[in-house]
Amino acid sequence: MRTISTLLLLILGLGSALLAQNGNCANMALGQGASLNGFIPFPADNAWSQSIANASVDPNSDAIINFIGATTPLHPDFGAGLYQGSTMGIPYLAVSGSPLVKVSFTAYGDESDHGPMPIPKNAPIEGYPHPGTGDRHVVVLDRDNCWLYEMFGSHVLKSGNWNAASAAVWDLLNDDQRPYTWTSADAAGLPIFPGLARYDEVAAGSIQHALRFTLKASRAAFTPPASHWAANSNSSLAAPMGMRVRLKASYDISGFPPQSKVILTALQSYGMIMADNGSSMFLSGTPDDRWNNDDLNALKRVPASAFEVVLMDPIYTAASVPLGPNPTIASFTASPQTVAKGMPVTLSWNATNAGYYDVSPQVGAIRGTSVTLVPTKTTTYTLSVTNQYGRTTATVKVIIQ
Repeated sequence: MRTISTLLLLILGLGSALLAQNGNCANMALGQGASLNGFIPFPADNAWSQSIANASVDPNSDAIINFIGATTPLHPDFGAGLYQGSTMGIPYLAVSGSPLVKVSFTAYGDESDHGPMPIPKNAPIEGYPHPGTGDRHVVVLDRDNCWLYEMFGSHVLKSGNWNAASAAVWDLLNDDQRPYTWTSADAAGLPIFPGLARYDEVAAGSIQHALRFTLKASRAAFTPPASHWAANSNSSLAAPMGMRVRLKASYDISGFPPQSKVILTALQSYGMIMADNGSSMFLSGTPDDRWNNDDLNALKRVPASAFEVVLMDPIYTAASVPLGPNPTIASFTASPQTVAKGMPVTLSWNATNAGYYDVSPQVGAIRGTSVTLVPTKTTTYTLSVTNQYGRTTATVKVIIQ
């Protein structure tokens, strides 16, 4: 559990909650499916928020769309109510910081962020109340500290801790990406949350970001903003992860019902980003009983041929993945390193080429270069520093007398 007091944070100038307020995270409501009240995740220059209405068309667009299947319909993979006992869509929960819990990993621990993370025991798993054997995504936004936590293959334990196949932490105030070739909670190495169609946005009349979608086939390549592939096809026409398609400006959406029209307008301006293998042309959104399923089903009238692929440049393969320096940790210290039980310790570090920091146990994702905490027992702390090229770790042991 995070034991950093507000007073100490203010003294040290490390108040991540204050940073969050500057980014308007503090405006978020709390709870499942909570309104963000105008907050847009990540900086304005983030790829999810970029209009591609006037972007060039990829020269292979027609061939790629035909490979997908020109008559394949757009399909809303979300809605109201239950389907075969499960909710439809990927849920999210907005929380207020701590308590932090431990996450252990069953598959991709070496490419995951280790936390701890503020994921409640009752956080909804994709497909709740009967998640079954699907992707079992969990998505949690920390309003107070402005971080996004996402897990894949999630299972809650009796202790309140979690097991997951993989987990990723995203700084909602920065553009940091996963290391090249690393997965996230999504196959493309991307965050899931910013690509979801949310009811609060549609009800407000505008979606100002790209949406997430899946295709049946993908190849061993990715294009920005993606950083990972999960190939299941050798065809050169199969999509690379991160491929972005746009609903053609010439496609008439005037006759569509209100919710569908807002979504289609966004697809003409921001498009949708291929982020995982799955059923072709399935569009992601959140489960919400306020959706009108009849309205959303109108999206199925839109064929793949109404879309065009936005220019993909560059496309990275195994032979061209960008290389660069991992972070370097010059120091990671504890002051004092030996302390009486119940007394505070300050962990400090100095690193270069750093993207984001994670300290475990007790702390999790954090901004800045120091943190004050109260160890409950002799503990070895691990600092993980990550950038787009990889991760470097260092440890320091704090002894309780």
